Amino acid sequence: MDRIDAFADDALGDLDAVGLVAALRAGSVSVGEVVDAAIARTEKVNPVLNGLAHDAFERARVRGGLRQPYGGFFDGVPSFIKDNVAVAGMPSMNGTDAWDPVPASGDGDFARAFLATGVVPIGKTRMSEFGFSAAAEHPRLGPVRNPWNTRHTAGASSSGSGAFVAAGVVPIAHANDGGGSIRIPASCNGLVGLKPSRGRLPLDRDMRQMPLKIVANGVVTRSVRDTAAFYREIEKVSANPKLPPIGDITAPGRRRLRIAVCTSSITRESSPEVRELTLDTASLLERLGHRIEVIDNPIPTRFIDDFLLYWSFLAFALVKGGRRTFGPTFDRERLDNLSLGLHDWAGRNLHRVPLAIVRLQRIRRITSRMYSTYDVLLTPTLADAPPPVGHLDPTAPYRQVIDRLVDWVAFTPLQNATGEPAISLPLAQSASGLPVGMMFATGVGEEARLLQLAYELEEAQPWARIQS
Repeated sequence: MDRIDAFADDALGDLDAVGLVAALRAGSVSVGEVVDAAIARTEKVNPVLNGLAHDAFERARVRGGLRQPYGGFFDGVPSFIKDNVAVAGMPSMNGTDAWDPVPASGDGDFARAFLATGVVPIGKTRMSEFGFSAAAEHPRLGPVRNPWNTRHTAGASSSGSGAFVAAGVVPIAHANDGGGSIRIPASCNGLVGLKPSRGRLPLDRDMRQMPLKIVANGVVTRSVRDTAAFYREIEKVSANPKLPPIGDITAPGRRRLRIAVCTSSITRESSPEVRELTLDTASLLERLGHRIEVIDNPIPTRFIDDFLLYWSFLAFALVKGGRRTFGPTFDRERLDNLSLGLHDWAGRNLHRVPLAIVRLQRIRRITSRMYSTYDVLLTPTLADAPPPVGHLDPTAPYRQVIDRLVDWVAFTPLQNATGEPAISLPLAQSASGLPVGMMFATGVGEEARLLQLAYELEEAQPWARIQS
């Protein structure tokens, strides 16, 4: 197996973000030392993992050399930001090279909140083109590889963040999720990935303008406490009064939950291996005292067609408005087959888009009824283990790529349509040693429930470590 990690006997060690905060406050390490360590780790593994979209090393070193604190719980913790949100002085290329990079003049809404927690961005991370694919395998920029086995995908679209956190480059990194893009790389790379409720965290203007706001910002981490601490801290600077607060979740909950288990997606049953691993997780939950019931998938099959049509409509808008959005250097001929294929599909079906959006908005009626009976839904995050690099090659014919995407990314889009939260936890591994995530979903605003359950599962069955 071609495994690679950056863990070393340096200022970062094998600390998670909360542990690093404690070390910084105790004075056992300095901000400059941890920033330098993160840069050195990036330089060690990026030639193989290919997760770096833009380096802000010198900017981070300047920040690390300053003695005064910037404030925020994570003050001084090195991190990355995904390459599709605005950060002052950094370009946003959205996973493509179809126009000339232009540094942003200011921070977007999300970056302002993220940076207020105190993290030090050392760069931006790679993603699939516009986030449309579940694997970042750009024909010119190359694939982002999985540190657990570099012959396999790191997942997408937040692939660079997932690969770098798993490999130990930084303990926490930004990710966002429009069809599974926090949870997919979390599953592929053995991480914790919580997609929050719609509106929980701020969005930049371009994402706020979507007819159906399917995208949610968040992070990927190696520990539940890092994810919980992130939501506690960002809630202090950017809380949505329309949602119940998550608060400070630091331990498992005491209440035993009613948990529905579904191993079949809308289109097919999970692979035999993933199905068995999901049922093993259900057995663990039962041993912990939770009430388990296996159910059939309640979502109508047309959901896939509706979501794909809306997905392709977003591609249509991006391609058609490319020059207006990205500048006069935008060249659609440099886009990959998936982006262009989605554009073409939407162009032939624009008359169907309004009704598809209406049906997607109504799908929450079904899940709301489900959560009146069950507290949590357990499914696998993905229908199979991470595929090899090349399986989702965006230079292949569009029909091949989209069919493989729909087949693999079978569970995650539902919560993007409903706006409900879901978390992927690294509770399983394939026979070949690749991480396999288990996904837990619940009703809008109930992230605290998911975090409490995640703490309990992390204690009961600690996940594998890449450096062991």
